Amino acid sequence: MQLIRPDISIDFVRLRYKAFILSGAIILLGLITLFARGGLKMGVDFAGGTLIQLKFNKPTNPDGIRNALQGLVSHAFVQQIGAGGDNEYLVRTDTIHEELGSLSNEIEAELSKSYGPGQQVLRVEMVGPKVGKDLRQKALHAIFYAFLFIAVYISWRFEFRLSAGLTMLLVMGLGIYLLDALGLNAVYLIGGALVITFVLCWFLKLPYALGALLSLVHDILITVGIFALVNKEFSLEVFAALLTLSGYSLNDTIIVYDRIRENRNKDKKVTFSEMINGAINQTLSRTVLTSMTVFFVILCLFLFGGSVIHDFSFAMLIGVVTGSYSSVFVASPILIAYEDLKKKKLPKPAARRGAVQVSEARPARDPKKSKKKQTAGQGNVGKRVRG
Repeated sequence: MQLIRPDISIDFVRLRYKAFILSGAIILLGLITLFARGGLKMGVDFAGGTLIQLKFNKPTNPDGIRNALQGLVSHAFVQQIGAGGDNEYLVRTDTIHEELGSLSNEIEAELSKSYGPGQQVLRVEMVGPKVGKDLRQKALHAIFYAFLFIAVYISWRFEFRLSAGLTMLLVMGLGIYLLDALGLNAVYLIGGALVITFVLCWFLKLPYALGALLSLVHDILITVGIFALVNKEFSLEVFAALLTLSGYSLNDTIIVYDRIRENRNKDKKVTFSEMINGAINQTLSRTVLTSMTVFFVILCLFLFGGSVIHDFSFAMLIGVVTGSYSSVFVASPILIAYEDLKKKKLPKPAARRGAVQVSEARPARDPKKSKKKQTAGQGNVGKRVRG
C-alpha cells in the first residue's frame, strides 16, 4: 500500500506566491497581537516571581482560589491547566518568597480552611527578577548562535564554501560581543544581527543558507505569534520546544535541498523551477510520512502527557506543521527567487561580453582576397551567360 505515488507531480512552485501571502498574514497577525498585548505572557522563568501548582479534590474556580490565598499571595494570576476533571490550577505572582518549604505548608493550611483537607501543592518555584532577565537574554543569544552555526553548516554542506560561512560566523560573533558590551537591548540586538546575517548570506552568495535561515525564522515567528494569539505562557519549556522544532525543520529542509542538488547535476534541459518542483515531489512521501508520525506522537503527549509538558507539546505541534510547510513553500522558493534576481542582473553584461568575444574571435578579412574572389565570381557568371 502506497500513501503517495512515486510518480506524483504537484505544481508546488506555482503556489508559492499564495503561500507567501498566507505566511505573511499569519506572521503579521501574530506581531500585531504581540504589540497590542505588550509582548508575550512570560512565565516565571523569564519574568521572575513565584509559581504554585495546586490540585483540588473538588471542582473550584480561579476567583475562589484567589480569595482563599489572598492573605499569602497578592496580585495572583490563576489559570486552570490540564483537563477539566483534573482540577489543577497554576497560581503565578510577582511576589518573591524566600522560604518555599514553609510557603507550601502555609498554602495547604489556607486551602484546607476553605476547601477542607486533601488539597495538594504539587510544586512551588521561585525565580528572582534579575535571574529572569538574564535567562531572557541568554535564550535570545542561544537562538541567534544556533542560527549562525546552521548557516555555517549549510554553506559547507551544499555550497562548499566553508570559508565564507566561518567569516560570517566570526564577524557576527565579534559584533554581538561588542554591541552586548555597550548594553543594547537584547531583542533589538538579536533582531538587527539576524537582518545583517541575511544580508551577508546574500552578498557572500550563500542562497541555501539564506533559504534555510529564513524558513527557520518563519517557523519561530508563526509559533510565537500563535502563543500570543491564544495568550499562552512562554516558559523555558516552550523555549526548548523552539530550539527542538528548529532542528526538526532544518532536517526536513536539508532532505529537500539534497535532492535539489542531485537533480541539478542530472538534467540540464529543465528549468530551475521545474527541477526544484521535481525535487519537492520526489521527497514528498518521506516528508508527509515523517511529519505524520512525529505529529501523532506529539499529539498523544499533548492530550495525555499532563500539564507539565502541555505547553512544550503545543509548541511542537505547531512546529511540526510549520516546519514541513516551510521546507516546501519557503526554503525552496527562496532559491528560485535568488536565481531569478541573479539572472536579471547578468544577461545584459553577459550578452555584451559574448558579442565582443565573438567579434574578436573572427579572423579579419583580407580585402585583396575578397576582391579576387568577387571578380572571379563575376567572370564565371559571364561565361555561363555567354554559353
